[in-house]
Amino acid sequence: MITTHNLTETKSKSTFIKIFINFPKELYKNENRWVPWFDIDMKQILTKKHPFFLHSTGEFFLAEKEGTLVGRICVVSNIRYQEQHKRNCAHFFFLDAIEDIEVFNSLIRAASEWGNNQGQNLLDGPLLFGGTCGSGILIKGYDLPAPMTMMPYNFSYYKEILEKIGFEKYFDVIGADISPGKFDIPKRIEALSEKVIERGRFKVIKFKNKKAILKKVEKIAFLYNETLGDHPEDYPLSDKELAQVTKDLMTVASPDLIKILEYDGEIVGYLFAFADITKTLQKNNGKLTALGILRLILGLKNTKKVLFNGMGILPQYQRLGGNALLYHELAKTVRSRNFEEAEIVQIAESTEMMLKDIQKLGSKINKIHRIFTLDLNISN
Repeated sequence: MITTHNLTETKSKSTFIKIFINFPKELYKNENRWVPWFDIDMKQILTKKHPFFLHSTGEFFLAEKEGTLVGRICVVSNIRYQEQHKRNCAHFFFLDAIEDIEVFNSLIRAASEWGNNQGQNLLDGPLLFGGTCGSGILIKGYDLPAPMTMMPYNFSYYKEILEKIGFEKYFDVIGADISPGKFDIPKRIEALSEKVIERGRFKVIKFKNKKAILKKVEKIAFLYNETLGDHPEDYPLSDKELAQVTKDLMTVASPDLIKILEYDGEIVGYLFAFADITKTLQKNNGKLTALGILRLILGLKNTKKVLFNGMGILPQYQRLGGNALLYHELAKTVRSRNFEEAEIVQIAESTEMMLKDIQKLGSKINKIHRIFTLDLNISN
């Protein structure tokens, strides 16, 4: 028999939180493609101290079978997402379980009942804080490691079991290999980007240190909401959420990999790239000790792979050559530090223009994550 327990009603919240954080570490202990979150970030979410919970609510569940822990799930009611997308939905995230459909059923039932009690008639996921934390169930690319925590890794049985339960596709997000030698900027793009620069209206701003980035943070944050807030995996983040995202990203940011596009002095676009420290995060196993911090510093310096997780231009400035300029910068960035590998993560399939562009430039789709949906009226 499978039983579920939620965080709100448990007698020992500290024990529940510890178990919730550690369960996937045990589940994936022999899987070198899975990457743990920082424990401190997980605790912030589980104690509802993350600014997300200033506007929305959520619950956490653990599942036991014959006294053994077998799964976990988080479910939230994201008011800002619901308002942006006009969608009456709850979201699930942190779904991890052994290969047992009864366990998945038990966890989904608990999440569904909670969603129903919040007045929701759909259960979508995995989704949490939008595209800032990686969304979806991995359905292609099981042989590849997760790109840090920007996109999750899961066993192949997740997709099959969720579909048996009744989940259907909501949308997919794509990852693509743009490693040097594969990602080829045609000479016409280079020529176009040079002409764009000569005209003097578009300009790419580069940063020498994190302090310089922080001076532009408010304008960059506004741009993030304007370019991504209406994407199916995103929603307009609150000011405090944007501040939290900025703080989180600064932990792993390399200033020379952050590019800002200006038009007549106004910030209109961006390109965010990050040194891939997947192996470092795996070694740290969620801990942020003195040794762990040293590993992070060395990992950021020595990695041979770069991840692109954010590129956009305000709609009114698209098709004016800024796109070409950013693609040119993307290629230059990959070559500038002699990266041997490069990957773009979390591109919504609805972003057709960008997907077509990067495939024309030689990229190869290497990962697909699917966000599923379940009609709670039918499932009940």
